[in-house]
Amino acid sequence: MIFAYNKEYVSDTLMVITENDKGLAQTVSRVDNVAQIKNEEDTIVGWNFFAISEIMTIDGRGQVELTDAQVAQLNDRIAAAGFAEKLAVDHTPKIVVGYVQTCEEHPDSDHLSLTQIDVGNEEVLQIVCGAANIRKGLKVVVAKPGAMMPDGLLIWPGTLRGVESFGMVCSAKELALPDAPLKKGILELPQDAVVGSAFPTGKA
Repeated sequence: MIFAYNKEYVSDTLMVITENDKGLAQTVSRVDNVAQIKNEEDTIVGWNFFAISEIMTIDGRGQVELTDAQVAQLNDRIAAAGFAEKLAVDHTPKIVVGYVQTCEEHPDSDHLSLTQIDVGNEEVLQIVCGAANIRKGLKVVVAKPGAMMPDGLLIWPGTLRGVESFGMVCSAKELALPDAPLKKGILELPQDAVVGSAFPTGKA
């Protein structure tokens, strides 16, 4: 689940992204200051909470973190608007340190690699990567499904050249790190980086 807020450019609206909309047409049901967004498969893909500063103070711009108490306030507002659904609390980091367990050639591409990457908590993700410097044994930064990158890009599972991919291995530029190197390729981390730990990003 992604919480996004940018009062300066989007207005006093908290946007909550709960699922991949798959690029499908959307419908919006609004009651007072709560809007529920569904795609044409009738899947709830997000919520908008208008005039959010009336009930809480949100620090930050872009993707923001909410406390359990703030999520409870959102659920109270959803219920007051007559919707039956609730938002679940999820504090697990979505941009984390990963360890490349395996790296093989993509079966249908001469420039893509098929990797298995340990992202901690006994979770291993299959990720297709196009970086020339990806290789077995690296510590890297992984954007897991449900991550929002500093430039607003949302990461969801996908298929590249017929192979499923569940995340993205990141470059320093994609992470908007200060003084990111100009050379192409993914960010290579020191071997003492802790697998599964959250990796801080910059601001695009």
